[in-house]
Amino acid sequence: MFYLIRDRLTDCREKDLRKCIKAGEQYVAVLTSEEWAKHKEHFEMGIDLELNPSEIHGTKLEVNFDSLTGSFSIPDRGDLSAEDQKFAFAMDEKGVVFIDDSDTAAGLIEKIRVGKYWRFPSLERFLYDFLEMIVREDLLLMEAYERELDLTEKEILAGTDSECLKKINLVRGDVRELRINYEQLIDLGQELEENENDFFKEENLRYFHLFLNRMARLYDVANSLRDYTVQLSDLYKSQIDMKQNRIMTVLTVVTAIFMPLTLIVGWYGMNFDYMPELKWRYGYPGVMVLSLVIVLLSLIFFRKKKWL
Repeated sequence: MFYLIRDRLTDCREKDLRKCIKAGEQYVAVLTSEEWAKHKEHFEMGIDLELNPSEIHGTKLEVNFDSLTGSFSIPDRGDLSAEDQKFAFAMDEKGVVFIDDSDTAAGLIEKIRVGKYWRFPSLERFLYDFLEMIVREDLLLMEAYERELDLTEKEILAGTDSECLKKINLVRGDVRELRINYEQLIDLGQELEENENDFFKEENLRYFHLFLNRMARLYDVANSLRDYTVQLSDLYKSQIDMKQNRIMTVLTVVTAIFMPLTLIVGWYGMNFDYMPELKWRYGYPGVMVLSLVIVLLSLIFFRKKKWL
């Protein structure tokens, strides 16, 4: 796949890749690692970039003498616990080449080709749209996480869901993956804005500045959500502690009520010969009445102290 950057991405009609590169227009190319190994000398970037997906561990950019190289490791927004989508890239002032054995880069570029028209086309504008395409739905995703956390908070306070902590940990894990990706994209955007090799026009560096501003906002939102999950975890634990305290209070009250009754049982269970109550006609009902009075007085006392 080879595109020329015009008012929109336009397929290069030349059958010979070298003619597309030599067309004198900035370009975007998507090659497999096998195609890159075969045609990399045509791009004249003076690099020996070998793609091994297992060696890509994040999104980054490296500045070389006459090129920029790096990689993307994009979390799957549909399942952030899944394996990241990984591909490499190389660029200079003439264009950018994505080396991808999957359809990730091609899919993002196709969306740009179909939906983007530019009044002032440039490589910088394409890069801006490409980076924006990666995070285009993240704000909606953050809003969905916030709604989920709000619902979880209500469930915690109502005590209606026993899996609140699991939900909170899942959201926290997803937000952590996004925060890491945002940090890496910010680093990449700063390297592009630095323009060490003067590949980009000074007036077009504003695109990278705009992208960095958006990433900063998303990063702040992710931090806020992370803090929210921590607060909900503390709230959940405090609710559990309160429940345990209530249970312990009830057990303590019950124990305190039955302590004098246990004393009475022990007292009259000694069966000494000269215990007058043993032969008293009203001894048994008297002990029952005494026990009930003790229970009632204990309940009134605990109620007055607001222990019940």
